[in-house]
Amino acid sequence: MSTSPISAAQPDAAGQNSSTRIIFASFIGTAIEFYDFYVYATAAALVIGPVFFPHGSATAQALSAFVTFGIAFVARPIGSFLFGHFGDRVGRKSTLVASLLVMGVSTTLIGFVPGYDSIGSLAPILLCVLRFGQGIGLGGEWGGAALLATENAPAGKRGWFGMFPQLGPSVGFLASNGLFFALALSLSDEQFRSWGWRVPFLVSAVLVALGLYVRLKIAETPAFKAAIERKERVKVPIATLLSQHGLPTLLGALAMVVCYTLFYNATTFSLSYGVSVLHIPRPTFLGMLCIAVVFMALATPLSAWLADRYGRKPVLIVGIVAAILSGFTMAPLLGSGQTPLILLFLVIELFLMGVTFAPMGALLPELFPTNVRYTGAGVSYNLGGILGASVAPYIASVLAAHGGLPWVGAYVSIAAAVSLIGVLCMRETRDTQLM
Repeated sequence: MSTSPISAAQPDAAGQNSSTRIIFASFIGTAIEFYDFYVYATAAALVIGPVFFPHGSATAQALSAFVTFGIAFVARPIGSFLFGHFGDRVGRKSTLVASLLVMGVSTTLIGFVPGYDSIGSLAPILLCVLRFGQGIGLGGEWGGAALLATENAPAGKRGWFGMFPQLGPSVGFLASNGLFFALALSLSDEQFRSWGWRVPFLVSAVLVALGLYVRLKIAETPAFKAAIERKERVKVPIATLLSQHGLPTLLGALAMVVCYTLFYNATTFSLSYGVSVLHIPRPTFLGMLCIAVVFMALATPLSAWLADRYGRKPVLIVGIVAAILSGFTMAPLLGSGQTPLILLFLVIELFLMGVTFAPMGALLPELFPTNVRYTGAGVSYNLGGILGASVAPYIASVLAAHGGLPWVGAYVSIAAAVSLIGVLCMRETRDTQLM
């Protein structure tokens, strides 16, 4: 394969993609998409409640904000059905461009929605509609990015190539939280609540333009081209998936639960709890999250390399067992209120997120044949989101209010145990052929 730089990134005469181009295109899309998603997650923990739901107590506001957070996870499987259909019927490239555009437009428009004080109940309605659009876009993004990477990967390096879409979330999170952190340092609380929180949403428009530029320069994947030549495309991929590949879809979804639960309890819930209950200054907690997510980024390539060397299942089993044990650290570390111990908790959770998340970039595509791979990988990934993330901050907030942090830690351990069952029941996929 050619290794020409991105600046020369045009498909060559044979319609092939360079390794560098594929790595960057699969990475940049998920980085931008997850930047968009994390911008909302952070805003939900800090400001969405008071701006759009100015009623009742601070707890009621937080719960309302987390409900809007969960709406996107309900939309994501719909997005995976929709974009998966076209990804398996029309192609990976054009579908990836469309998903990025839907996500970016929805995020940017959130930055323009007036608050409840300006337009009343129409404000949270518009917010929910755009949040749904975010979920639709992200539902189509990840599966296509994973396929772009894995269907172009050299033999024996599919886990490594599939790692780059998984690395995008770390970078997207750092960009999102880094921007919120800078705003927290430079603006007063009144300025941040009035207009500052909108800035990260508006910045999304510039990032999406960059992502579209890169995505438009890639060629279709060899596996999809081969499926067209063999006339293997099916008319309704989701129908074929559910009728012939239901078990792998379910097991893939269960395997994803631990990733989502670790991440959103360590970020969205912990941020809300740390600022509102422990009274830790917002810039301090955002700074700790930025440090902790670096460990998630470091764990991602390490886990991907191990998954290529030893297989997907062994790496996931070790990571999930560690995640089960990590639930017992929430109360003594996060509940201590001491900055070093809270940082240690965040590092543990996000490191384990990287360990369990990295192999999924290869494993989920490997569970399905080419003609339903986009749909299957996306549906598994996003159904796992409903189970592990959509209600995670909400449930964690309710558990913390009624039983304290030990209950929240138990919730993390139980969610990880669900993923362990899924992984133990699935086959090893490292040696699967994707053509």
